[in-house]
Amino acid sequence: MVKKIQAVRGMNDTLPDQEYIWDFFEQTIRKWMAAYGYKKIRMPIVEYTDLFVRSIGEVTDIVEKEMYTFLDHLNGDSLTLRPEGTASCVRAVLEHNLLYMGPQRLFYSGSMFRHERPQKGRYRQFHQVGVEALGYSGPDIDAELILMCSDLWARLGISGVCLQISTLGSIESRKLHRSKLIKYLEKNLDHLDEDARRRLYKNPLRVLDSKNPEMQQIINDSPKILESLDKESLQHFEELQNILNEQGIKFEINPRLVRGLDYYNRTVFEWVTERLGAQGTICAGGRYDDLVEQIGGKPTPACGFAMGIERLLDLIVEQKKDIPASVPDVYVIHQGKGTAKQAWETVNHLRNQGLNAILHCGNGSFKAQMKKADSSGARFALIIGENEIKDGVVSVKYLRKRIKQVNIELLDAIKLIKGT
Repeated sequence: MVKKIQAVRGMNDTLPDQEYIWDFFEQTIRKWMAAYGYKKIRMPIVEYTDLFVRSIGEVTDIVEKEMYTFLDHLNGDSLTLRPEGTASCVRAVLEHNLLYMGPQRLFYSGSMFRHERPQKGRYRQFHQVGVEALGYSGPDIDAELILMCSDLWARLGISGVCLQISTLGSIESRKLHRSKLIKYLEKNLDHLDEDARRRLYKNPLRVLDSKNPEMQQIINDSPKILESLDKESLQHFEELQNILNEQGIKFEINPRLVRGLDYYNRTVFEWVTERLGAQGTICAGGRYDDLVEQIGGKPTPACGFAMGIERLLDLIVEQKKDIPASVPDVYVIHQGKGTAKQAWETVNHLRNQGLNAILHCGNGSFKAQMKKADSSGARFALIIGENEIKDGVVSVKYLRKRIKQVNIELLDAIKLIKGT
C-alpha cells in the first residue's frame, strides 16, 4: 500500500465541524476593530530573513532556534516564514509611505511560524491577530490598546483573564539596568545555565525570561528595571496607570515582565490566565518606539499587541460558550430526472432570496434523502415531487420541530422559512 502523507507536525488542519468557532471569532474581531477605527492590512507570510534578525534581535530564541529560514535557490536570497507580525507590518508601512498620511491604526490576522516543540496552545504554524498603532507617543494609546483587549474578552465571553503591566524605560534606562544586571549575574556565574551564560553580555535581559526552574531564585533577586527608570519613562508609566484606574481596569505591576523581542521599550503588558496550564499568556504587547528607525524609517513612536487565536479558542471552548454553528436553512429534496429542472430553479430562487439552501445531489430514495436533510442541520426540508409540480406548490417539512408538513406556494414557503 502507498504510505499516507500526513500534515507536518505542529501544523494542523481545521475541520468543518470546528470551523464555526473560527467564524464566530473572526466576525467578532471585524466588528471590534471597526468600533475602534482600526483598518486591516495584509502582509506576505515570507519576508527577507534580515527583517526579523534586525527587528527581533539576533540573540533571541526566535532567531536562534525557531525561525523557518531557507535559501531561495533561484536568486540566493535568505527568506523566512514570518514568526511574528509586527516587523512585517512596520516594513509594509514604510515601504508604502503610510505614515505620510499621518498616524496609523492597523490590524492584521494570519499564520505565523516557529519551529518549537508542539503542545496544546503552542504550534509550529499558529495564528495571531495583531494590532499596531504607529505615530502615537503618549500613554493614552497604550491605554487604548489595553482597554480594547478588555472589551474583546467581554465580546468573546471570556472571563478569568488578568492584566500584568510593566515598563522597560528608555534606551538610557535599559543601558543602566543592563550594567547593573551584568554585574549581578557575574557574581552568580556559577549558578547560571548555558543559555544564560551565552546571553550574559550580548542580551542579559533575555536571562530574565528563562523558564529554567533552577534559575528562578537568581532571577527573582536580580536588579529591577523600575529602579533604573528615567524621569520621562516613569511619568509615562504613571500616566498609563492613572488612565487604567480611571477606566476601571484592574492590573498588577510585574517588574519581571520581559518581552521576548528586542524592539520593546517603555510600556509592556500581558493578559494571562491560569485556565490553559503552562501556556497562560493569551495576549502580549507594548511600546516599540525604536523599531521603525531600526527597519530604515524615521524615528516614529509606536505601540501594539498580538494575541494567539488558538489559545483564545481553547478558552472559549473551555468556558462552554453557546456559539451557534452555521447550518443551512433549507435542504431541497426531489424525485430525480422528472423534477430535477424544477428543483434547480427552486434552489436558485431560495438563494437569491438570501436563504442558505442545499440541493440534494446523487440518487436516493425519499427516505434516504430525508436522512441527508436531517444530518445536514437544516431547519427545513423542501420537497419537490411530480405532484407538487402538478399542483404548483412545494412541500415544507419542519426538521427541528414537531409541526405538520404543509403544501404551499414557493413564495409563501420563503416567507414561512424567513419568518422562523
